[in-house]
Amino acid sequence: MLLSDELVTAQTMRWVKDFIVTLNVCPFAKREVEKDRVRCVVVRSKKIDVALEELISEIQWLDEHSETETTLLVFPTLFKDFHRYLDFVETAENLMFDQGCEGVYQLATFHPDYCFSGAEPDDVSNYTNRSPYPMLHILREESLDKAIEFYGDTTDIPNQNIIKMETLGKHKLDSIFTLCMKVDNE
Repeated sequence: MLLSDELVTAQTMRWVKDFIVTLNVCPFAKREVEKDRVRCVVVRSKKIDVALEELISEIQWLDEHSETETTLLVFPTLFKDFHRYLDFVETAENLMFDQGCEGVYQLATFHPDYCFSGAEPDDVSNYTNRSPYPMLHILREESLDKAIEFYGDTTDIPNQNIIKMETLGKHKLDSIFTLCMKVDNE
C-alpha cells in the first residue's frame, strides 16, 4: 500500500508534536513548531543517489527561504535497514562537507529502528532517535548556536531524555508511536 505524501507528512508532524515537543525531547522544537517554521519533505526515491540530490536541493531551498528554520527529509520507501541508513548518513555528511555546508547546516538522524552504538535494539534509550520513518533533520547551525546560548548548558539533555524514556517504558512509547501513525489523511 502506497502511503500518500500528505499522510506521511501528517504522521511525521504528529510525531514531532506528540513525541518530540510534548515530551520535550528537543527543547528547541516547540518554538519552531508553534511558529510553523518546520518543513517536512517526503522523498519517494528508492535510489541513494537521488536521495543525496534531494538533500542538496533541500539545503539550497533552505538557503533561499530563511523563514523556514528546519527541514525533515522523510524517506518512507528507502532505508528499511538501519545499517544501510547509517551508511547513507555518512555519505550525506561527506557530501555536505564537500558542498561547503560545514558550519552552516548539520544533520540529526532518526529511524524507526534507531539503535545507539553499544545499546541493545530493545533498549528504550533508542527511542530518543526513533521516528515513524527514516529521516534526516537538516538544522541551521547558526540558529542552533543561538538556541543553545539562550538555553544554557545542554550537556544533560541526552541523559534527561534517557531517563524520560526509561520512566515511560517501552509499552507507553510504542503506544505514542502507534497513535502518531493513526492520523486521519486530511
